[in-house]
Amino acid sequence: MATNAPKKAIILAAGFGSRLRPLTDLRPKPLVEVNGTPILHNALRNLEAVGVEEVTIVVGYRKDAIQYACGSRFGGLEIKYVESTVFDRTGSAYSLWLARDALLSGDCYLLEGDVFFEVDALRYLNVADADDVAAVAPFDSSMQGSAVTLSENGLISAFRMKQTAADLDGDGPVLFKTMNILRFNSVTLTKTIVPSLEDIIGSGATQAYTEELLAYLVQRRGLQLAAARCDDLRWYEIDSTEDLRIAENIFATASPPLVSRAV
Repeated sequence: MATNAPKKAIILAAGFGSRLRPLTDLRPKPLVEVNGTPILHNALRNLEAVGVEEVTIVVGYRKDAIQYACGSRFGGLEIKYVESTVFDRTGSAYSLWLARDALLSGDCYLLEGDVFFEVDALRYLNVADADDVAAVAPFDSSMQGSAVTLSENGLISAFRMKQTAADLDGDGPVLFKTMNILRFNSVTLTKTIVPSLEDIIGSGATQAYTEELLAYLVQRRGLQLAAARCDDLRWYEIDSTEDLRIAENIFATASPPLVSRAV
């Protein structure tokens, strides 16, 4: 593992999770369980395993449930919270902007709160020979959402939004799914990401998504974002009840133990 592995992380966990109803009628999407393990607890356990000490969680919908489930400490992690009061009408880039103080505090991981994944996804980020890295996996016909293409030297060359199986054209470039698990260097955060967030939110684009921010930075601001290929790892982004079914099949064996909550 890289000696400069981040000690801090940010998890975006403010949204409704409307496509997971009725499971999210009374609880936020990050607390939906995959084979008995809440999505958020799995992420926290994995972050602790790679040496993270402090996690900032951006909360909104049913924030009290997340605060109760994670507390001020989770295992060996210190947990901090940033609240979005307008989660019902803003995108993930706005949630990230709310966490800008955490972004300015040093190297960090950035995760979306709806991804269930193996800890090695974080380890792959750390062994990559690059300052800024995004976890990616081959885009297959069961997936939908943002995708990327890669250059010959392993950098993300372009983002493609709202991709589906219909976009898997045999004559087109190979597509990779963004796993929404990233590692950023403090210099990039301070000089590029936070100023760009300020510009985007300041312009009124409060419904923008994080992937749109990254696409802008790669294509217009020269961000060198490397891809950590996670082809051999188990993971799934859970947006719908069908996604949950697929994730539970993927993780049907060797379900990780939970870390006890300590308030």
